[in-house]
Amino acid sequence: IFINNQWHDSVSGKTFPTINPTTGEKICDVSEGDKADVDVAVAAAKEAFKKGSTWRTTDASARGRLLNKLADLMERDQAYLASLESLDNGKPVRVANGGDLVLAIKCIRYFAGWSDKVHGKTIPIDGPFMTYTRHEPIGVCGQIIPWNFPILMTAWKWGPAIACGNVVVTKPAEQTPLTILYLCQLSVEAGFPPGVINVVPGYGPTAGAAITAHPDVDKVAFTGSTEVGQIIMKAASASNLKKVTLELGGKSPNIIFDDADLDEAVKHSHVGLFLNQGQCCCAGSRIFVQDTIYDEFVARAVAKAKAITVGNPFDDVEQGPQVDEDQFNKILELIESGKSEGANMHCGGNRYGNRGYFVSPTVFSDVQDNMRIAKEEIFGPVMQIFKFSTIDEVIERANNTLYGLAAGVFTKNMKKALHVSNHLKAGTVWINCYDVFAAQAPFGGYKMSGIGRECGEYALELYTEVKTVTVALDSQEAK
Repeated sequence: IFINNQWHDSVSGKTFPTINPTTGEKICDVSEGDKADVDVAVAAAKEAFKKGSTWRTTDASARGRLLNKLADLMERDQAYLASLESLDNGKPVRVANGGDLVLAIKCIRYFAGWSDKVHGKTIPIDGPFMTYTRHEPIGVCGQIIPWNFPILMTAWKWGPAIACGNVVVTKPAEQTPLTILYLCQLSVEAGFPPGVINVVPGYGPTAGAAITAHPDVDKVAFTGSTEVGQIIMKAASASNLKKVTLELGGKSPNIIFDDADLDEAVKHSHVGLFLNQGQCCCAGSRIFVQDTIYDEFVARAVAKAKAITVGNPFDDVEQGPQVDEDQFNKILELIESGKSEGANMHCGGNRYGNRGYFVSPTVFSDVQDNMRIAKEEIFGPVMQIFKFSTIDEVIERANNTLYGLAAGVFTKNMKKALHVSNHLKAGTVWINCYDVFAAQAPFGGYKMSGIGRECGEYALELYTEVKTVTVALDSQEAK
């Protein structure tokens, strides 16, 4: 547990194991934080944020330099961080190194640049007054990190929070705490004052719940399931009505029209589903293909899925294990439901190997909208392909979901692409591409996929309070 730039055992003395999903064996034990540890961490953060503290008197430009220094250190230790991420999470190390770490470093640098550019406005109100706004840091920000992209999601949350001058209490997912704990050590080396960054590993119902219900936490940001997001909303409301940012689940449509470049559509749809073992909240898991090219698309998608190399993430493979046994079992159960409800399974559908949490890449065609695999977030390497005929039909079906995180559209007709994009209820729409992420572009969902946006300038709004100041100019004192 990392509090005030120092390492601590949990108050209870408890630990929990973090498991290597490739083997199912324990990597190490980690201190298990709970409410008592969260109380200590929040107190430290509150002290660091008080008037006149080192952090509150740090120049905005200096905050940017600290973030850039952290990015420098992440870059220096990139290979180690990628290996640690792969060991704890199971994603191929080449993906962790060339994808997650690159994006995380870019994110930290992007928000470093914003540190001294967060400012208000002067407003010409009526009368002899000067009115201006200040964008002030919120205060203590609780941040709960998911297990699918641990280091990248930490960057998405630390970057804007720290750039705006806040302090953080972060809870990593219990499945994947290791890289975030290593970042704590780098934050000390970078020169962050004590109390600015605090990390409490532990379980959601204890440590996570303590953060969301704490009366001295001013804002909570969470990435994870919609079900837990609803619990967090209730706790935030019942405690101190803290500000909330939620990036939640998805069942994203990916629409392939018959005038699309089929090679490109197959390639990007493959990445859009199978990236990160299918463990992406924005995975294009409902692939709608126009009837005139349906059979050809299915054949190519199946061939590409069959060619996926699965195995030890430290080898040159495309797919590693699922993150843990619970997720592994959930995926296999949903695959069985797809088979029993009548979907046509072309490949996969079973455990891969006899050790670890590997699932064979699976493709279903002839999927109907009322099937469980069409409605529930599988979060695994399971592709579902639907057939459609008309534009209006596919727009209606694509939007017929509780979620609204992302969507894809493949067509050579830009008028058609923009028409469909404008009518999809999704926070991100990719046209003739998929899973294109950048720190500059906001990300978040409609409907039950969340509240607020992460990344881009929009994220800064969620880590600041706007204060209006009005000054009387025509007064006796001024004459």
